[in-house]
Amino acid sequence: ALYVVNVERNGKIIYTWKGNQGNTHIGLYDLQAKQNEHLYMFEKDLHIISCSINNERTLLAVTVCQHTEEERTSQLLQSASKYLTLLIEIHPINNVRVLKAVDSCVRVQFLYPVDGRNTSTESHLLLVSEDKYIEQFDIPVVAEEEHKVVIQKSGQLPRARVADDLVWAQWDMMEQRLFYIVPKESKSTLKCVQFYPDDNFNAILESHLDVSVNDTQLKLVNFGYDSCQDQDVTSKSLNLQVFTSKAGGLCVCCSLASETPDEILYSIYFLHKGYNKTFRVSLERTESHKSKEVAFMNLDYYVAAYLPGQFLHLLNIQHPDLLCYSLFLTGEDARIGTLQNCSIRSPLVSTVLDCQVGSMYTVSISDTALLQLLQNSKQDSERLAALHCALLYFQHTEDLEMQIIQWISENLSTCHSFDPIQEFIIASLYCRMCPETQNLDKLLPYTSLLDWIGVIPGVTCATDIISLPVLEFQNSKGFWEKLSSNLESVKYAEPHLHYQNNVLRREWHKLSEEVIVLLLCSFGDFCLFLNQREERRTTAYLRNIFENAKKYVLVLLYLPFLTSCKLVPLFEEEDYQQQLLMGLMVAQLKDHLMRHLPYVGKKKIDQIVLDYVANLLNLVHRIMKEVWRRYQLQSCVFCFDERGSAGEFAVFHIMSRILEAANGMCMPLPPGFHTLHLGLGVRCLPLHTLLHYIDNGVLHLTETCVRKLLKDLDDTEQNEKLKFSIVMRLPEALGQKVCQVWNHPVNANLIARKYVKLLLEKLGNRQCSRSIPERLSVSVEFLPLNYLTNMLAEIESQGVHPYEKPDHVNVRFVEETALKHTMTLLGLKY
Repeated sequence: ALYVVNVERNGKIIYTWKGNQGNTHIGLYDLQAKQNEHLYMFEKDLHIISCSINNERTLLAVTVCQHTEEERTSQLLQSASKYLTLLIEIHPINNVRVLKAVDSCVRVQFLYPVDGRNTSTESHLLLVSEDKYIEQFDIPVVAEEEHKVVIQKSGQLPRARVADDLVWAQWDMMEQRLFYIVPKESKSTLKCVQFYPDDNFNAILESHLDVSVNDTQLKLVNFGYDSCQDQDVTSKSLNLQVFTSKAGGLCVCCSLASETPDEILYSIYFLHKGYNKTFRVSLERTESHKSKEVAFMNLDYYVAAYLPGQFLHLLNIQHPDLLCYSLFLTGEDARIGTLQNCSIRSPLVSTVLDCQVGSMYTVSISDTALLQLLQNSKQDSERLAALHCALLYFQHTEDLEMQIIQWISENLSTCHSFDPIQEFIIASLYCRMCPETQNLDKLLPYTSLLDWIGVIPGVTCATDIISLPVLEFQNSKGFWEKLSSNLESVKYAEPHLHYQNNVLRREWHKLSEEVIVLLLCSFGDFCLFLNQREERRTTAYLRNIFENAKKYVLVLLYLPFLTSCKLVPLFEEEDYQQQLLMGLMVAQLKDHLMRHLPYVGKKKIDQIVLDYVANLLNLVHRIMKEVWRRYQLQSCVFCFDERGSAGEFAVFHIMSRILEAANGMCMPLPPGFHTLHLGLGVRCLPLHTLLHYIDNGVLHLTETCVRKLLKDLDDTEQNEKLKFSIVMRLPEALGQKVCQVWNHPVNANLIARKYVKLLLEKLGNRQCSRSIPERLSVSVEFLPLNYLTNMLAEIESQGVHPYEKPDHVNVRFVEETALKHTMTLLGLKY
């Protein structure tokens, strides 16, 4: 049988097996090339405790255990000590040197300071002793004839003490870091030593942990794997692992002793966040003969706590604050392939080693299983965690987004604790935008929830504030720089760093009552209106808002996804309220990013903000597109001559929920959204429901839709009732603009009345002094009407006009309408 004994930084696996003649072999497997290489053979049946090979594959370090007296006095390895640590030249196989001959176990690990370095004049080897110290050996080598590499010095090798008095240690082979714990009074201290490419090392981190380490044996993690040795130590030592993430996350996972047999207790120290969460899990069934020690795994974005046959807990490293972002699974959902024992280690990200059988596996979250969980779950906490996991872990793929949108459209009414549309949009924006710029993840919102009051059945969680780690480094890039940035965010109250729409909402409410006048304007008038407002409100902040409204709106309205896709009949129209909302969002998001990311530069931040708003509109459009395709609606549904189908009613309901989500987040919608929404409402809803939706702000009356409705529908009794109901609810400015397209006597009467009222109001105290202009060619001998029309004509001649643009509504129109109305009332023909 093959047994894995170590995993090196380059991902190559060292393994051993027994030969037919009682020999012990050591081999190397290259994961990338999928090739095996034989490294060395002992001509005896030996128990290999630890093994490591240097980067150049010229030296092999091995620790063997000699259990019997016969093994200790063998001709090959003649020594009275129980453990032998050997240094072997294997390029070619040549000399064997004994580094340690002791009765305490020693683990070995070569350093790999530089990727891709093929030759070096010196190798460095860590020796970790069961006597609770770690030292580094410097091994100079020299190349001789025929590419032979041998150790240069025959005497003792130079060594340096790295750590003392430790009770636990873990090797991070990918980043060449050593984590270890030293007991200190009532608490323990976690320390980290970083090894650098220039062969130096230094202590870089120190953090206090509330972990009891009294009377424990030394526990080693990722310093080779020996099932017999590990099982003997497990029951007496700390079950603890440290995990890091690419985003600068640092977690310490620790299994704790429980006072009751049917409970499991474990803690996750989120050192990059400054708090610790302790979980108490009630077991569904107790099997006393099996170990109940939790195994921990690193999945980069998630830390997994796994108890085979009981539960799988995926904890979100980036956002561990709310329990609803962590996925807790039980039963078959918690099963991980063939991993059914607790002797599990996670030497690499998304990789686990089953120490009991000596096999290594790649572990990943299944998108199929995750979507199935999303569809079948009845708990809001599971749904929310699965939704965020799908978006965060798999980034954004079109097929996955399509399936999530389908789930959202089917479950809008089943999620009671959160709005799935809001969560999808915000989380998708977060995942799309944050990779672009460092520290952007600390400034953009990742959820619409402020808190979570739900519970996970069978799980209780206690949160404790802990002291932040102390870092000591200079000009260090990569992980340490990101961790330092995360710790700085915690110091400045991180939740308050995320962009929030509270200020946007307040400012939008102030302006929303005034922008209705824009419905009567062209875009040139819109810009003039903004300039006039700037004169009245001269603060720099508001000037910036209106500049953004003018600068960005035109760019956003001609995005490719809005102009290229014709499946959804969104109309290319000017929605000034939405344009102004875009401008407000752009201004405030720019101010927020400039305040916290001044080093990025104004040009880059302008692009980030533009991309953010563009992606927001794109996501709404994507939802519309998938829903439209799912219900197989035509691209030209926008007509009023027949009632809507069941599919159209479903789409109308989804659009109503999109609008509700947008209002809740104070976010803009794509141009034409309100027009399409109103059109579907007219087709699908009975009149009283339609008017109720309009009165309560669910449906917005837009110029495009109202014009089409007044033009396309004939004047049957039912249609007249609909038209009058719509016209009476139009804002005054919009009514003046669109009502003139409806050629109906009653409508003409209303227009004439409004014209007269506005004309008289504009007259004020002016005196009539000019001659009366020519009236209608047909003389009408009706003195009250004659007097009114003469007065109105005189007012018009003075340049007073209620409307900004010339149209057919004038004194003659009023006179004709009045005569038609009077004769209609008298039953006469005109």
